[in-house]
Amino acid sequence: MSAAGSDTASLPRFEVRLAAPDLAPWLPGNTGIEGFITFAAPRSGPHVMVLALMHGNEIAGAAVLDALLREGPRPACGRLTLGFVNLAAYRRFDPENPVASRFVDEDLNRVWDPAALEGPRRSAELDRARAIWPLIAEADWVIDLHSMLWPSDPLVLCGQGARSRALAMAMGTPALVVADGGHAGGRRLIDHPRFLAEAGDAAAVLVEAGQHWQEDTVRQMRASVDAALARAGMIGPVPAGAPPRFAEVSRVVTANTGRFAFVRPFRGGEVIRRRDTLLARDGAAEIRTPHDDCLLIMPSLRTSRGHTAVRLARFAAPE
Repeated sequence: MSAAGSDTASLPRFEVRLAAPDLAPWLPGNTGIEGFITFAAPRSGPHVMVLALMHGNEIAGAAVLDALLREGPRPACGRLTLGFVNLAAYRRFDPENPVASRFVDEDLNRVWDPAALEGPRRSAELDRARAIWPLIAEADWVIDLHSMLWPSDPLVLCGQGARSRALAMAMGTPALVVADGGHAGGRRLIDHPRFLAEAGDAAAVLVEAGQHWQEDTVRQMRASVDAALARAGMIGPVPAGAPPRFAEVSRVVTANTGRFAFVRPFRGGEVIRRRDTLLARDGAAEIRTPHDDCLLIMPSLRTSRGHTAVRLARFAAPE
C-alpha cells in the first residue's frame, strides 16, 4: 500500500534505505513479455509466479526478484516465473520523492476485473495488465509482493478465495493471514475470478511484507517467497515457525470527509482490546471498534476523502 488515498503534499519525508536495482539485465525476459522470465524443471509440478512492482515505488520486491535472478533459479519441479509488473512507474522512481511513482495513470492493482481488462478504456496500467494477464492466467500459484507506507506488522492478504487462504496459511510467513473483500475502487489481482472460483486449482496471495524502502521488508519478502517455493517442492524445506494467526475483516473504514484523523498514530497489527474504543474522528462522526480484540489492518495516517483509512478485523479459526 502506498500514498494513494493520501494527500502526498502533506506526507512526512520518508527515508529510503534501499537502492533501486538495475533491472536492465532482466527486461528482455524469455516469455515475450518485458520483464517476465520463466524457468522450467525437467520434472512436472506446479507453475508458481512471483510478482514485484505492482506499484512502481515498492522497490523491495524488485530487490528480491533481482537477487533471485542473480542466483540463477533452478526449480526442482514445475515452472517458476518471476515478473516485474509496472515497469513504467518504476522507471520514474526517485528516492527524493519516493511516494510519487506508485503508478503512471491509475493503480495497477485495481484493474483486474474481467470487464475492465476486456473493455475499451485505455491507460498505461490497463495496457500492461492486458499484456501480462495471459501469462498470469497460466499460473497455479501467484505470490504478489507488496510493502506499506505506514508502520505495520507484515501480513498476507488472501482475499476471499478458499484456495488462496490455504496457500497463505501453508506458507507460514508472515505470521498473520487476513481474509478481506478487497477495495471498492477496483479488483486487486488476488480478487480476479480465476482465484475465487470454487472450481479449479489456482490461488493468489498478496504479501504485505513491511514498510516501504526498508531492509527488514526485503528479508520478509524473501522468506515468504522461499516458503512458497518450498511448499511447491521447487526448493528444499525451510525452517517453519508457529502456524500463522488468521483474521477476517469485519469493517472497512472509509474517510467520508476531508477531516478524518486518528486519535493517535496507530500501527498496523495493533489489537484494541475493548469494544467501542474511540479510534478516529471523521468530521463530526466518531469511529469506534465494533468488537473486542479488534485488529487494525494497515491504518493510513493521512487519509483523504473517499479512501480507505483502516480495515478492522476479528481473529478466527481458518476453515
